[in-house]
Amino acid sequence: MLEGVKVLSFTHYMQGPSAVQMLADNGADVIKIERREGAYERFWSGMDTYKNGVSVFFLLANRNQRSLAIDLRSDEGREVIYKLIKETDVVVENYRPGAMERLGLGYEKLKEINPRLIYCSCSGFGSDGPYVNNPGQDLLLQSLSGLMSLSGRKNDPPVPVGTAVVDQHGAVLAAFGVVTALFNRERTGKGCKIDSSLLNSALDLQCESLGYFLNKGEMWDRCATGLASRIHQSPYGVYKTKDGYLTVSNTPVEKLSEILHSEPLSHYTSKDQMSKREEIDLIFSEIMETKTTEEWEKFFTENKIWFAPVNTYEDVVKDPQVEWNRIIVKYDHPDAGEIRLVNHPLRFDGKAPGQRLPQPAIGEHSVEILKHLGYSNEKIEEMLNEKVIVSNSRKAKNDQA
Repeated sequence: MLEGVKVLSFTHYMQGPSAVQMLADNGADVIKIERREGAYERFWSGMDTYKNGVSVFFLLANRNQRSLAIDLRSDEGREVIYKLIKETDVVVENYRPGAMERLGLGYEKLKEINPRLIYCSCSGFGSDGPYVNNPGQDLLLQSLSGLMSLSGRKNDPPVPVGTAVVDQHGAVLAAFGVVTALFNRERTGKGCKIDSSLLNSALDLQCESLGYFLNKGEMWDRCATGLASRIHQSPYGVYKTKDGYLTVSNTPVEKLSEILHSEPLSHYTSKDQMSKREEIDLIFSEIMETKTTEEWEKFFTENKIWFAPVNTYEDVVKDPQVEWNRIIVKYDHPDAGEIRLVNHPLRFDGKAPGQRLPQPAIGEHSVEILKHLGYSNEKIEEMLNEKVIVSNSRKAKNDQA
């Protein structure tokens, strides 16, 4: 769907690469511009997860891209970028604010070369402001944005989400911004600069709860019972059963009273489920401990109550709907071997975008890209010898094997 759109990606870590991968999955020609040693995510992985020495952190957000490993501090390196910019539609970068300008690669400079350029900056806090130089990272933004204050029980410490929700939402917003700007350029012929910040991403994730606070002026306390939210009525949370846990969501208390034959619940109506939510939740929590998880699942299914199991990842990968959605894919990577990753999340006419290119080796496409720009073999060899660029060709490796 984005075939013909050319993207230069000056990205590393999670937010930027994930945003660019969404564009690449949908057909954009993405060149990953990385330092000669390789991008950060090649050398770190959560839980020390590597496949044949290849970082899974790198694999999960760099598919369908080509790699140009280049010295951006050299005049020759910048000249390569300037030539690429002439035929580029989109630049996505998540360097610290000001770094691209110091390299001569800021928006104002590059739009002089290509006025139709769309330039997306992904940052922690935006391109200016009092926090512009502060480190922007998912966990820190969960803390600063108030997200950690929403979950957990009354006497628990602040509870972070255990995965990079702010990074990934920021990536989606950045990709959405790029596609929006591309559509606008089709109508007006004008490029623009996009700012996608983790702070705004974190607050956008909380648009419901924050919206209530902004208009009510307060937030209800976290509850000591299973209630999972500071803004919802009871029941709405994770409840202990006789042998485990089960998640239960919105159900009118009158229906609960009837099907559970609960005299204590019969004293409440739906109008009480907000104002007396802790009282109701305490009663409901005690009832939930009288049956096993399996018994409750059967009972709630028969009575059309909203519920879900509390799955581990071992359960998730075997879940029939997860399997049906084909959201987890398995394929062979030329270096890592067999890998399993989360697939592109959208379906177009029932199909996910396919993988056209494996995650690249460092500088795998450097020579190919320079040849396209008109550089001679002699000049490319000179730039390789002077370490302006790095080439790590898998084809060359295979030929030597």
